Amino acid sequence: MTATVTDLSHVRLSVDKAHGLPNAHYIDPEVYAEERQALLFSQWAGLAVAADVPEPGDAVPMEFLGMPLLLIRDKEGDVRVFQNICRHRGMILVEEPRKIEGAIRCPYHSWCYSTKGKLVSTPHVGGPGHNTHETIKRDDLGLIEVRSHVWRDVVWINVSGDAPAFEDAMRDIITRWSEFDLPVYHGGHDSKITLEVQTNWKLAVENYCESYHLPWVHPGLNSYSKLEDHYNIEKPGEYSGQGTMVYRQLTNENGETFPDFADVGSKWNEQAEYIAVYPNVLLGVHRDHAFAIILEPRGHDRTVEHIHLYYSVPDSDEGLRMRNTQLWKTVFEEDIFVVEGMQKGRHATSFDGGRFSPVMDSPTHCFHDWVAAKIETHRGLAKAAE
Repeated sequence: MTATVTDLSHVRLSVDKAHGLPNAHYIDPEVYAEERQALLFSQWAGLAVAADVPEPGDAVPMEFLGMPLLLIRDKEGDVRVFQNICRHRGMILVEEPRKIEGAIRCPYHSWCYSTKGKLVSTPHVGGPGHNTHETIKRDDLGLIEVRSHVWRDVVWINVSGDAPAFEDAMRDIITRWSEFDLPVYHGGHDSKITLEVQTNWKLAVENYCESYHLPWVHPGLNSYSKLEDHYNIEKPGEYSGQGTMVYRQLTNENGETFPDFADVGSKWNEQAEYIAVYPNVLLGVHRDHAFAIILEPRGHDRTVEHIHLYYSVPDSDEGLRMRNTQLWKTVFEEDIFVVEGMQKGRHATSFDGGRFSPVMDSPTHCFHDWVAAKIETHRGLAKAAE
């Protein structure tokens, strides 16, 4: 069967002339598989947050585009990501989130690994009562580690292993938000939101990038942070999004707010920014709290949004936290009908990808151009390897 090859020439034109991505990039499983390699495995993509494994020994099994992974905080407190399989016969090692008290033991033949991934025990591998064999070199058979980096509590992974160093790949966004380069504290159980959405993950990115939809989709938010208060953010090839010059702090019944991030600066008194870091991480910063959204693709038409809220201190006001979580939950839920509606619309055979407002949609076009560029590079490498 010949793989679907889409024409991306119109996508890479300037925003005033470009069309959006063709329908196949949202509804075709073959194109979804191509994007898995070109957009997600080859970049620094978001997997989870470090708060998912708060204590040494905490381990959480998860999947990333079908690949079984294990997120773990090792006994020294470092967050690591391994392929969640035994090096012996490929058995899944950890089925449910749990605390690793001793070693990670394979339930099949009881091979054991340390929380750093080292193979430490191979019972009866040389026959009954013989726990070693000259051909089984433990130093070469540790767990397969996936390259990872933690920034703003997001656990970023690079499956291909050949992306630039994280600090180089993300240098611009790290510099842009240098005032926020401080410890962030997850709000805990009341600061997590999980939304299952019947849409392609890219549509969630596209919607997040722009403020154009605020008056109609987010009337509550738009009542004080209006469309005209927003500005576009674009770093071609890396990220895009929006900012606002009007941010209103949440208060409790006593008029108290969350504590500010230390030394955040007067620039951020009423300013906030919302940036999609390609491919699949949506970040927001304010003077007194932040959030991270990890978009987990579950197929070409299914996405799980993992939303986490953060504060400047570890013991922020619980009632205020719960109110803040509910406010953001309302905003994010308001977007669901939009991204699901656009997903349904991609089955209209005559739709040409749509057009962009050069003024209002340029952050979304910036993302489309990045997608098209990465796919073209991927196709070029594949062709050269033939």
